[in-house]
Amino acid sequence: MKRTPPLFGIRIVAIFEAGKAALVLLAGMGLLSLVHKDAQALAERFVERLHMNPAHEYPHIFIEAASKLTDARLWQLAWLALGYAVIRLVEAYGLWWHRRWAEWFALVSGGMYIPIEIYEVFHHVTWIKVCVVIVNAGIVAYMGYELRHSRARVPD
Repeated sequence: MKRTPPLFGIRIVAIFEAGKAALVLLAGMGLLSLVHKDAQALAERFVERLHMNPAHEYPHIFIEAASKLTDARLWQLAWLALGYAVIRLVEAYGLWWHRRWAEWFALVSGGMYIPIEIYEVFHHVTWIKVCVVIVNAGIVAYMGYELRHSRARVPD
């Protein structure tokens, strides 16, 4: 039985997942750049450079979180970022090569976040949160459609 060629939409999802992996890898490397540095002082300078009031809620939370960062915690967060990125890259690889397991993984892993994202939208509506829900729900719906309508594929 001949394998059907990969669909354009699935490749778009694969690129999206690879992009998420790249962003998380960059964030992990950024965390590692803070090892042996005073994260609180850096956070205070960052808030100051953005001309934000450090006494306001979000800048204060940011500075407070930075004050609690230890080198061990930074390494732990960097390893978690690497693990997440590897999972997303494996998913992207599987989607790019039109593997059925990757389609199922994309459906389930994307679907897990939808209830949390909807809760966040109802808790405090922002355009970013609404866009995240729409994009994620679109990907989940598309993966469900593909899984349902792709009977002609050879099993992996």
